[in-house]
Amino acid sequence: MGGELSPEQRRLAALRVAEVAKTVGAELPSLGRALHAEIADSIPELRGDDVILELLRASTESNVETFLHVAQHDIHVDDVRPPPAAIEYAHRLAQRAISANALLRAYRIGQNRVLDWAVAEVAATERDRDVAFAASQAFRTTTFAYVDRIAEQVVAEYEAERERWLANRNTVRTAMLTTILTGRDHDLGTAESAIGYRLRQHHLGVVIWTSDEHGVPSELRRMESLVAAIGEAVDADGPALFLPQDRSLAWGWIPLGRSRDCHRIDRDAVTRLITDAGPGVGVAFGRPHSATVGFRRTHQEAQRAHVVASIAGDLLVTDFDDAGVQLCSLLARDLEATRDLVASTLGGLAADDENTALMRATLLAFLKAGSSYVAAAEVIHLHKNTVKYRVDKAIDARGRPLDDDRLNLEIALTACHWLGSAVLPRDRRQARA
Repeated sequence: MGGELSPEQRRLAALRVAEVAKTVGAELPSLGRALHAEIADSIPELRGDDVILELLRASTESNVETFLHVAQHDIHVDDVRPPPAAIEYAHRLAQRAISANALLRAYRIGQNRVLDWAVAEVAATERDRDVAFAASQAFRTTTFAYVDRIAEQVVAEYEAERERWLANRNTVRTAMLTTILTGRDHDLGTAESAIGYRLRQHHLGVVIWTSDEHGVPSELRRMESLVAAIGEAVDADGPALFLPQDRSLAWGWIPLGRSRDCHRIDRDAVTRLITDAGPGVGVAFGRPHSATVGFRRTHQEAQRAHVVASIAGDLLVTDFDDAGVQLCSLLARDLEATRDLVASTLGGLAADDENTALMRATLLAFLKAGSSYVAAAEVIHLHKNTVKYRVDKAIDARGRPLDDDRLNLEIALTACHWLGSAVLPRDRRQARA
């Protein structure tokens, strides 16, 4: 590089910074999607939470847009405030007790990626090496200054919201619930008194959520009322324990009594209750279990069922006891590996379209029915000849005999049934491989 820049070169470098910021800004929709996906994949705490991921997307795009305006118009970073979406994202992480490290990591990833874009664009558009170097350095300085400034403010918002959120909850009850759920030693009588709920009985764990973010108090009341109504539908032995996690997610435990004959919940009755409660509500259940260990276990199962429902995206009621949910809650822990299993096992039967989905569903019903066309037809309400036709088409699409790697075949079909497009190959060529 040469020595000190001339005034003209400094002017050209500033001009190049403004032009590159404008160019990158024009590509923000596609670049923002790519950055959002990278951040989401890099922060495990965010997986399976659609509300948090949507807020992350809004925060990411608005931050990048704000930074590019700062760079383009040479705005001093001391005058910049975090975008509203970034503040709301920080608030929601605080409400869900997700570490501030997850918040800061998103900013570091964003900083590196935006700097990569800017420097690459400078290199591609500026022939004068001294000017290009000066412009790249200007971007580097501005990205660091912007991230330091905004991160300091959003962390302050996070900490303040965390304090407010904790102050609005029953601290004693929450602390005791944490003790119970983490399996730490506690006195049973003291625990029951603190949480206002009998542990010496059977319990049905519930996770309930809503996609409607308007009218916060009414949303929490709606979810609490629905948990109470579900308790009545399953003949609960007292009021449910309801614990909000944030403005759109809550945990619940429905007491079933000491000598209860545990059985599957009435799916139709619960579905009617959820439908009547209004749009945007979903419920996941664990299996009934007894005593303190069962209190913890049914909750863990409800959470795992919630992960399956979150990935599937369109399930009103998800019961951990449903065939395949337990398996898919494990498969959901590594979606990339599950996607590879589906692609390698199903071949062309992994295509993401309606006709192929029908073939997969029919083949799964056929395998569950002991490879009986008649039994499968009764389950899915089709003529046995239609079942046979679809099964034959499915085998052809897969390109392998039915008994070739049969265990993985059933696992892959079950994953597709519950997790949907999330486990189907993203590249159509991969599905045909």
